[in-house]
Parts: sequence; structure tokens; C-alpha cells
Amino acid sequence: MLRQLLLSDSDLRADAMRVTPGAFVLLAEEFPTITVQPLAQGGNAHVVPLDAQAWRAPGFDPFDWDERVFGAARECRGNCLALHLTGSPREALGATAFEILTRYQGLVGRRNAASEGPRFDALLARHMALHDLSKPLVVADYRHALDVWQWVLRLAPKADLALQCAALFHDVERLLSDRGVDVACELLADVGVDEATRERVRWLLGRHEHPESDVGLTLLGDADALSFFSLNASGFSRSFPLEHTRREVNDRLKRLSAAQRWRLARVRLAPRVRRLLEEALGAVTLPSTQQESAHG
Repeated sequence: MLRQLLLSDSDLRADAMRVTPGAFVLLAEEFPTITVQPLAQGGNAHVVPLDAQAWRAPGFDPFDWDERVFGAARECRGNCLALHLTGSPREALGATAFEILTRYQGLVGRRNAASEGPRFDALLARHMALHDLSKPLVVADYRHALDVWQWVLRLAPKADLALQCAALFHDVERLLSDRGVDVACELLADVGVDEATRERVRWLLGRHEHPESDVGLTLLGDADALSFFSLNASGFSRSFPLEHTRREVNDRLKRLSAAQRWRLARVRLAPRVRRLLEEALGAVTLPSTQQESAHG
């Protein structure tokens, strides 16, 4: 699990942190389980050094870092994973850290009172077992499921068990065809989830691509759309033709509620995805890397 963000001592000085207090405050609010501390206090963590200046370079595609970070997580075998950020100007450090943690939040495994304990541990294990992780496309689906779950908890820190389960299994039909929802609900029953919660999950899964006037569906739709842009869009644009990617970007943007669109400015996008998103947004232009750096 990703638990630490390590910085150099100079970057953690009080005067340095005051340069971009907003970004660090937001980071603490949305990643409360991540500890920001000096490199020397990394302890026994598996430390992954990351050049934050490279992350902000023009033309950078975050997809290029995925196997490096996700691969390190596999090597940890349950031990603490720490990201050590180097090379970023102080004024951009907080914003850079926020973007990097957003991309790899599936490794954070944040939970709340509804998802703590051995029952949810068993659920996560059974969910993972549904995925043949020897297949790259299935790996992408699995990472996306965890990421949507984490987005739900960022958007609604007190999300109930049904909504969190729906986030994990929202694309289950991609694995199990038409019976996917039934299998998911049977799995929930096996680990001890009550009937009322299972029926709520079934209802959410049956409607998650067609939001209605339901807070849970709105949250699920926002989490799914945000996960596409923050995690999947780079790989999608490499795998599909331009027009297909354009349609997907437009469709995902339509599903994202207006109240959450501000978050797109704090997501590191591949250049080709950024261009398509700005095209879809029309007159509204996303901040450039330099603008984001200047404003923290």
C-alpha cells in the first residue's frame, strides 16, 4: 500500500511549505492516510524516487510511469510503499504531489468506517480473484475499478458500503458478460454483506451508465468519469484511433457533473488527451503546466 510521500529536508522547511499552502492543504484533505515527511524518516518503506520536474515537462505522458510505480507496488508484497519526489521547483511541489497521488491512488487503499475490517478484506480478495492479471487489458480494468472506488471516497468520504461495492464492481459485466451483476451479488453474499445492501448494489450497477436523480448514481458517475481522465485516458488514446478517443472523451465529459469539472485542472493529462478535452470544453481552456506551477 502507498503510505508515504517523502520530500527533501529543504522542501519541508516551514518557509518552503508556505509557498504553496493551498496545494498541501488540499493534499492533506483528500489523501488523509498519506504521511508527508523527510526522506530520512522513510524507515523500511520501499522507496520509489520520482523526478517531479519530468512529470511537469511539456509533452510528458503519465502512462510512461505506470509500470514503474505499479511494478514497485507488486514488489512490496504488502509492505509500505513510499514515493520520493525530487527535482521540482518549490512553488510546484504541492501541485505535482497532488497530481501524482491522484494517478496512483488505487495503491492508497483508503477506507472509511463502512469498509474497514476483515469482511471488506475478503471482498477485495474475491474481487481481485475475478481478474486474470496475466492479461494487460484485464489489469487496466482492475486498476480502474480500484481507482473508481478511491474516487468515490474522495468525493464522499462517508460513502456507504453499497456505493463502495458498486464502485468496485461497476464494470463487472466486462469480465463476466450478462451474469456479471448476479455473480457480484452472490460474491457479496458469500462475504457476509446483508441483503438490503446487495439489492442497493444491484440497483446501482444496473443504472450506473444512465444517472438519474439519485445521489449515489451521481457520485458513481463522477468517480467513473474522473478515473477515465486521471488514469485510463492515456492508455486508451494509445490503443484506439483518434476519432474513437474523441468520442470517448466527449462521452466521459458529459457524464461528469459540472460541480466536479474543476478537478480536471488538477489531473496530469497526456498531451493528446488534453487537446481533445480542451476541444470538448470549447471556450474553457485547462491550465497549462506552467500556469498550474505558478498558482500551486
